[in-house]
Amino acid sequence: MINPKLSSQRRRGLKGLAVLLAFPLIAAAPEFTSEPWPDQTPQVRDAAVMKAVMMKAHNDARRAVRVGPMVWNDRLAAHARAYAVELARTNRFEHSEDAPGVAPEGENLWMGTRGAFGFASMIGAWVDERRMYEDGTGSFHETGHYTQIIWRGSTQVGCALAKNASYEFLVCRYNPAGNVEGEDPLAS
Repeated sequence: MINPKLSSQRRRGLKGLAVLLAFPLIAAAPEFTSEPWPDQTPQVRDAAVMKAVMMKAHNDARRAVRVGPMVWNDRLAAHARAYAVELARTNRFEHSEDAPGVAPEGENLWMGTRGAFGFASMIGAWVDERRMYEDGTGSFHETGHYTQIIWRGSTQVGCALAKNASYEFLVCRYNPAGNVEGEDPLAS
């Protein structure tokens, strides 16, 4: 969740806390969702359905604040997939670090019980941060997923889901990266 003009380092979210890595950029803490799973019926897992749900939710949120739509980017989706697989393999839940010499990408993360959540619930956790953003009660760490979604300068998105025995990990990547400290998400 970094602007490539400023740095190739990113803050990491560790156990719900964001830790600064000595650069003036911010990344929201990853979103972990834990809720009762009443009927134990697994949710639909289909790449085309995920893409459609992610695009609709991103663009609905952007339309609500009069920001142009995002387009799907297969390269970002491949990067998201690689990192989602790594998170599932290691059972770690933290933001990735930017590779040296590579333009940084924005990043939103979600983790929840395997099969328990639909795609709309996953991204809904990020979009629901809007209420704290609009009333000014939320800190960046409480609204950063939402602000990356509506960041006017971010025009491309790619998402992927990976799972292990217990959890699923959703990763969305954004280009250009948003959430630059001191900048307004809606400024042009």
